[in-house]
Amino acid sequence: MDHSAHNMAARCSMHMLWNTQIIDTCVVFSQWHIRSNLQFFFSFLAIVALGMLYEYLRVFSRDFDKRIAVKLRIQSGRRTPLTASGRSSPERHGDNAEETGLLNGSRRKPQGWVLLLHVLLFAVPPLYRTMRAVLYGASVGLSFFLMLVFMTYNAYLIFAVILGAAAGHYILGDTIEPNGSADKGMACH
Repeated sequence: MDHSAHNMAARCSMHMLWNTQIIDTCVVFSQWHIRSNLQFFFSFLAIVALGMLYEYLRVFSRDFDKRIAVKLRIQSGRRTPLTASGRSSPERHGDNAEETGLLNGSRRKPQGWVLLLHVLLFAVPPLYRTMRAVLYGASVGLSFFLMLVFMTYNAYLIFAVILGAAAGHYILGDTIEPNGSADKGMACH
């Protein structure tokens, strides 16, 4: 029986080793089956865009958290961040007025983590918590998707993920806070 007349559909190749295959590469799903060089080119661009989107979500989430913190600080009556002593004015060395308490009585101040939590934390309203959770879920989901793209072990697709992350960081990372916390960077979670 002659089977040459049957149209045999190309199948996805899955490599567990470093490879540079272009045709018949599947990206995460069997529906994202690359059958031509042009499809591979557009897939490469889509993965670069996803890497840039991940970086955008990270920056947007960080800025959104800052905006929420400012709103909550203003609503609570604190217009400037408090110092370690709990005052909004700068620390002065040798000023022990707070240590002596009222009428020369003694007053125990919160120490260590208790002071830090007392001074810096605000209760986040449910709407903002929901919005933060959606942003967090989207960034975690996208980061895991990019990890799966990376796990195709296709050198070109790996380069697309890295290129997207680097381009997004370059475009969106035009400012830096000297006293800000270290950036987490691209991570699965």
